[in-house]
Amino acid sequence: MSDLTVGGDVAVHDSQAYPRQSRAQVARDDILRLIADNQMRLGDRLPTEAMLSEHFGVSRSTTREALKLLEQEGLVTAIQGKGRFLSAVGSLNIERPVTKYESTTDMLTSLGYHVTTIVLSVTEEPADGAVAEALALEPGAAVIRLVRLRCGDDEPMVLSFNFIPREALPGPLAFRDWSVSVTSALEAHGQQVMSSIARISATSLDPEDARRYNLADIDPWLLVEERGITTEGNRVIFSRDFHRGDRIAFNVLRRR
Repeated sequence: MSDLTVGGDVAVHDSQAYPRQSRAQVARDDILRLIADNQMRLGDRLPTEAMLSEHFGVSRSTTREALKLLEQEGLVTAIQGKGRFLSAVGSLNIERPVTKYESTTDMLTSLGYHVTTIVLSVTEEPADGAVAEALALEPGAAVIRLVRLRCGDDEPMVLSFNFIPREALPGPLAFRDWSVSVTSALEAHGQQVMSSIARISATSLDPEDARRYNLADIDPWLLVEERGITTEGNRVIFSRDFHRGDRIAFNVLRRR
């Protein structure tokens, strides 16, 4: 086991930049990023409160609160007289858990890729039976169909098909930047996605899609079918994301 490296420039934060988060929550997120940057693994020991406080330029009490948050979430385990250590849940959190709701860009970035988003098409169309059921809409209701290809280091990684109820993102389709996070766009319209229901299966691309998007030489794929749900319980996005099976994996924590 080894401590994290915390040398380098001190990360000082402007509290005004985080109006919706407490200082402890910001420090919690910073500690998790430090853990990820140091490629920390299960059982590794965290730096002391004093070291973390100095590194991030915050008070000891703020760091202590941040560490308590991590302990309450089960990401860190405290052992009397020895320090704090990354738990199994914490190491899973760093290594791409299937239980974590995150954007595809964030996921690929966390894996070390430089991400490029290519918008292949965006159209308004009537929902077919499967899409209508996934979004709890009437068949034929208007939806936005967004197709994007996410590349990591200029290699195809994820082919995404997103379906959004038309009323959830009002305005002309042509004037919206579809390369950015759809969940962020939904949040700007008062639709904050807090959780999802997902199903993962091994598959191959539809031959027509493989030909159209020049992906015929890549196989197999992991299909993640996901319905994003808001705090009010509304289904505002249905995604069918094809992840490269030879490059991307999902981790699951099993308990007795």
